[in-house]
Amino acid sequence: MTQDPGTGRPARTLVLASQSPARLGLLRQAGLAPEVLVSGVDEDSVTAATPAELALVLAEAKAGAVAGRPEAADALVVGCDSVLELDGRALGKPVDAEDATARWKAMRGRSGVLQTGHCVIDTASGRRASATAGTVVRFGEPSDAEIAAYVATGEPLHVAGAFTLDGRSSAFIDGIDGDHGNVVGLSLPLLRRLLAELGVRITDLWV
Repeated sequence: MTQDPGTGRPARTLVLASQSPARLGLLRQAGLAPEVLVSGVDEDSVTAATPAELALVLAEAKAGAVAGRPEAADALVVGCDSVLELDGRALGKPVDAEDATARWKAMRGRSGVLQTGHCVIDTASGRRASATAGTVVRFGEPSDAEIAAYVATGEPLHVAGAFTLDGRSSAFIDGIDGDHGNVVGLSLPLLRRLLAELGVRITDLWV
């Protein structure tokens, strides 16, 4: 598989089945130029036995929903979903500001595992590869006033676990153990391995 010699663009189309600006940004920074097709999957209707399994099932559902569309024909569709595992529970996006505040008061001074499910579907062959990556996140101890100020920005209402490494809450994260990109929303090393399972080299998708 090589680039189109006439345009210099990849021979295969990469489709991101997510509306996440962070995931799109990670892929673009890595030299990829995905098209975006939002899956429309109802995340609240999906359940699983563990947070890691939930993240994977959601990623597979998102990729599967987009892979069946005409616009995704002969494409490589990438679906992802992230949840924070804390005390064995899966925490997605907070339902409201009160929920986000309670989350942060429960998380501060502790560690959780950010689980991100990844699924890649080759719509040309029908083959798929999927896996979940986990990264330990060590939370700092923001004060009640700092938590209130952060929640008031609205940022935590739009991200899994009510935090993000590349936003205002970065000051409240003491560190991570594992892949930084996985916490942002997509593990590029895992994506490379999943593509390889399907016989695709990530370097052939570079723009």
